[in-house]
Amino acid sequence: MKKRLICFAFAALTITCMVGQRMPANLQKLLNAEYAINALYVDSVDEKKLVEDAIVGMLEKLDPHSAFTTAKETKELEEPLQGEFSGIGIQYNMKQDTLYVIQTIVNGPSERVGILPGDRIIFVNDTTIAGVKLKNTDIQKKLRGKKGTKVTVKVKRGSNPELITFVITRDRIPLHSVDASYMLDSKTGYVKISSFGAKTYKEMMDALKKLKKEGMKQLIIDLSDNGGGYMDAAIQMVNEFLDKDQMIVYTEGSNSPRNEAKANGYGNFKDIKLVVLMSQYSASASEIFAGAIQDWDRGLVIGRRSFGKGLVQRPIKFEDGSMMRLTVARYHTPSGRCIQKPYTKGNKKGYDEDLLDRYNAGEYYNIDSIQFNDSLKYTSLVKKRTVYGGGGIMPDVFVPVDTTEYSKYYRDMLAKGVIYQFALDYVDKHRAELKANYKSVKDFDAKFHLTDADMKDFIATGEKEKVKYNEEQYNISKNVFHTFLKGLICRDVFSDDSAYSIIVSHSNKDLQEALRLINDDARYNTLLTTGNTEYEKIAAKHKAKAAQKK
Repeated sequence: MKKRLICFAFAALTITCMVGQRMPANLQKLLNAEYAINALYVDSVDEKKLVEDAIVGMLEKLDPHSAFTTAKETKELEEPLQGEFSGIGIQYNMKQDTLYVIQTIVNGPSERVGILPGDRIIFVNDTTIAGVKLKNTDIQKKLRGKKGTKVTVKVKRGSNPELITFVITRDRIPLHSVDASYMLDSKTGYVKISSFGAKTYKEMMDALKKLKKEGMKQLIIDLSDNGGGYMDAAIQMVNEFLDKDQMIVYTEGSNSPRNEAKANGYGNFKDIKLVVLMSQYSASASEIFAGAIQDWDRGLVIGRRSFGKGLVQRPIKFEDGSMMRLTVARYHTPSGRCIQKPYTKGNKKGYDEDLLDRYNAGEYYNIDSIQFNDSLKYTSLVKKRTVYGGGGIMPDVFVPVDTTEYSKYYRDMLAKGVIYQFALDYVDKHRAELKANYKSVKDFDAKFHLTDADMKDFIATGEKEKVKYNEEQYNISKNVFHTFLKGLICRDVFSDDSAYSIIVSHSNKDLQEALRLINDDARYNTLLTTGNTEYEKIAAKHKAKAAQKK
């Protein structure tokens, strides 16, 4: 024992001599502790996990967004933002533990060998994937791989009892962040953006050029539920709408001097009438985009107060592929508003429950429940109207969440996958008929309707999945069921993601309000000039109530 202690003392002394002149005392302490645990602990330890857990522990004491990810997690995190991955090029759904091909990527690996929508993949490289309850991640591992590698699949097609074998060569598959782009009416373009990735700017520009050719004179950009992504993508995109030298965003931190991003003046859409849609789940790069548009009075923001994620993370990669994302600065809008909502260091649980707290306070449903603090008032940079700070972007026009048609029966049917399952079955049975009867998405939108008999089959599908029929709740949600199912069926028939958005846009209350606003010149211009005076009245009312309590 004495000998062991002497050995450890010598080792510790050696480390001290090696690093004492170069390392701060606390860092030296950490290194010595890790060395001691690895050399002396009573049981064997996983040194790698020990170090990673220590990093996680340190980051948890800082802020809610500094984080550590393993090599595998890092790859999964970066892949959607890089805009592509290597795979076989299909979109699929799982139905009763069977993989159904919904659509194939145009000119992608699967389409090139003859895979068709409606095909069911039973085997992958002689391994059964049907009826074995595989997780989605396990299926992806089998189908994805390095570009140029081959995978053999066996497919069941229609009622043919024989399986068809295909050998597919994996290739690069694009991941799109512009989910939909189309004309809402003769002059209003619509672009739905789900994230800010490496290729989002190009996708947006391609969409806008297409819409301009179709007669677009005004634009709605939908960032609802867009959780963000690359800041550079947001800067490039905002640049298209601002004049030269107008600031887009600035970042600043204790160890990061102020850094400003400004428009270069070469934007192609600096004069187009603009509305931006936001929700409580819109965050980070979405908030940079909306904040700049709002601060420069370049357009109106509509929806609900956004998430409030305004911390800049710097990725620090380690040799094994793992990564630490360390918060180094805060985002500020051009008027000086800090996008980041308040947080208490080390209290991630409380931070994560903020959206729930806002929900419980009624902020999603009732404009009177929104809190406006006088100390968080800012002034827009052109029209000098009031905009609000305090975390997130407060919209110019509040649209409450509409849950009146979303009954418990609807939620149960959705949770059990009945809606997707029925749409899959319907297209599988009627694909040829649907293709023959409807020549375009527009044609389908105008003419297709599910019959009462179809809806009885839908209800029966739910009962098979143990969802008990409730007539009253079904009638409450009937329109939603019809719209949702029609959108899914249309998407599957035409292999077009935009098809779904076009169909469901008719029942999207946020989008319908945005369309009314952008087409009402008087209201649009008043809001852009004076701001939302209703907010001022609510703030005064809350202030008076607070004074009475004192």
